[in-house]
Amino acid sequence: MAAGELKHGPLALIEKGTPCISFLPNDETYGANLAGAMEMKARGGYIIGISYKPHEIFDYYINVPDAGEASIIPEVVVAQVLAYYLTLKKGLDPDKPRNLAKSVTVK
Repeated sequence: MAAGELKHGPLALIEKGTPCISFLPNDETYGANLAGAMEMKARGGYIIGISYKPHEIFDYYINVPDAGEASIIPEVVVAQVLAYYLTLKKGLDPDKPRNLAKSVTVK
């Protein structure tokens, strides 16, 4: 194992072609989130960038309005809409999620 190479954690799950959504809001997290996207790309991930500005690291880019430090809000809404339509495309019912722990689904 090379110095600095991680063999555990979420990045260990990334392999060639794994779709990865990267949020790059216009706030202090931009640089760290971009570095995370680059790590996923280096492992072969397919980067779907949701941001107020494009970046060459993105394989696919979804533009959202720049809301300054609140930019993450429209980015998350876009991700929710994306998840909804992907669920429909797969023929699943978005109102009946599967494999959620009982603590999440029981009132």
